Amino acid sequence: MRITKYVHSCLKVEMPEPINRTVLFDPGVMGEQALDAAKFAHLDDIIITHIHGDHVSVPLLKKLLALFPTVRITSTSEVVKYLAGEGVKATSTPPQAIEFFEAPHEDVVPLATQSEEIGVHYLDKLTHPGDSHSFHETKAILALPMTAPWGTAVKAINLALELKPQYVLPIHDWHWSDAARSQSYDRFEKLLGEQGITFIKLATGEPVVLQV
Repeated sequence: MRITKYVHSCLKVEMPEPINRTVLFDPGVMGEQALDAAKFAHLDDIIITHIHGDHVSVPLLKKLLALFPTVRITSTSEVVKYLAGEGVKATSTPPQAIEFFEAPHEDVVPLATQSEEIGVHYLDKLTHPGDSHSFHETKAILALPMTAPWGTAVKAINLALELKPQYVLPIHDWHWSDAARSQSYDRFEKLLGEQGITFIKLATGEPVVLQV
């Protein structure tokens, strides 16, 4: 499994042959400049966990659709309705090998509207919970929100220690400066490593390959 982060919560996940499938999670406004879709070999699925702009950018979706017109876009019914108004077709029915699970968005009122949200298990290997620390299951690879107005790094790390995935991928960390991110990643790598969990220091646009 080859994984590339494009700022914040946007992840491209590529599976080699014989699966040969590529998915993009949460292409939001933070990834508009970092993500060069013209370099993608192909794109089968786009998964959007919820409607907030840091997880879904209509201009970016339209660029992706121009290059990959047959891509499947899957999300919540709230996002499906919103995208329909923008001329973008999506569905709330998960395609094969994509499983939804309960991962409610953490409370953001009054800073933002409370949204419908899905957590996603992908190919029984990777879990992306959107903007949630309120879930109780994970696959071997966990994309874990690290910091937000609605959450803390302490809660994130405690959740990882509780669920014990094989790998943790840091997402939702746009709010940190580069220096703060680097320092935090070092601390998380050491702490989780002591408990047998591998913390992957993702850098924008730099793929990592994980064996699961």
